[in-house]
Amino acid sequence: MSDDQTASPPPKRPAPENQRTRSPGARPTLADIAQAAGVTRMTVSNALNGRDGVSADLRERIRTIASEMGYVTNWVAKKLSDSRSGAETGIIGVIAEIHTPFMGEVVSALSSAVRDQGRDMLVYSLPDPAKNVPGNVLDLLLHAVDGVIAVIPRDTSDFHRLATAGVPMVAVDRLNASVEMPSVAADSYGGACCATRHLIALGHRKIAFLAGETRRLSAQERLRGYRDSLRAAGLLHRPEYEADGGYEPQLARPATQALLALSDPPTAIFAGNDASALAAIATIEEAGLSVPGDISVIGFDDVSLAVQGGRGLTTIRQPFPEIGCAAVQLLLDLREGRAGAATRHLTLPVELIERATTAPPRR
Repeated sequence: MSDDQTASPPPKRPAPENQRTRSPGARPTLADIAQAAGVTRMTVSNALNGRDGVSADLRERIRTIASEMGYVTNWVAKKLSDSRSGAETGIIGVIAEIHTPFMGEVVSALSSAVRDQGRDMLVYSLPDPAKNVPGNVLDLLLHAVDGVIAVIPRDTSDFHRLATAGVPMVAVDRLNASVEMPSVAADSYGGACCATRHLIALGHRKIAFLAGETRRLSAQERLRGYRDSLRAAGLLHRPEYEADGGYEPQLARPATQALLALSDPPTAIFAGNDASALAAIATIEEAGLSVPGDISVIGFDDVSLAVQGGRGLTTIRQPFPEIGCAAVQLLLDLREGRAGAATRHLTLPVELIERATTAPPRR
């Protein structure tokens, strides 16, 4: 060959089988995987979705080819298709305001209960409880889940639309009695009675109450339990000892300050939830007083924060794991049309947990 001759380029190697029919950058399809594996599109679909009729070796080979090709199952489309065909999707939807410790405990319990049932959970966290669920999220809940669990549901058009569409729904801790759906909740009234009686048994006679969000059924029941327990013990009901804590630390702090400023301040405070109780303790100590030396404090919930910081909070324990299991089972009963499920309201027992923030009053 002379120096001025140009060598012919080497022949191109054939593209791998799984790349021959796709243009660069194109998303692989079931047909692409089927061609690469030398099987039918239906076989690929069955293998990727875990259906019967495909041997273990072939299933693994198809999944390996799909992974190498970058195939990702269109999960949402599959669930929508299942729902429209009347089949179960295996998905339970949850609507909650998960920014609070209580909500976090409930959602965690629901997650465990859903997993124990061999299902998945789709959670939508309400950023603003005063606003409705966005339309696209509502459409997903309408068409891609087997049912919805609403934690403290607001009586809004969202839930009416879901109910009208036939979506099974269960409430955890109903906002009020007008929310017409099956529900699961801890015994707020019984827990409040237990907390108040505990303080009375220690010798307290001047017991204040940091109320929760007053329009919530749980807050109303805890206030009723507090008042009834005082009355049963023959203690005077003092309106100035009832302050609005709103279940929120930022409200519990000024409410506690107002209680401390009374000419005859309380010797004990029963807070409507643990978050308010911890805020009350911080406010008391900032005022130069001690807990429980000067003022005893008891909460409600027994969230994880109750035992953080080296000193445990005396509180009323909500049975979160049992709440999660009961809510999921009630939803499944409702979906299966079991008798009585649509009108069932379950109230679960609570427990007094004595720790380091309550003691007899100083004489």
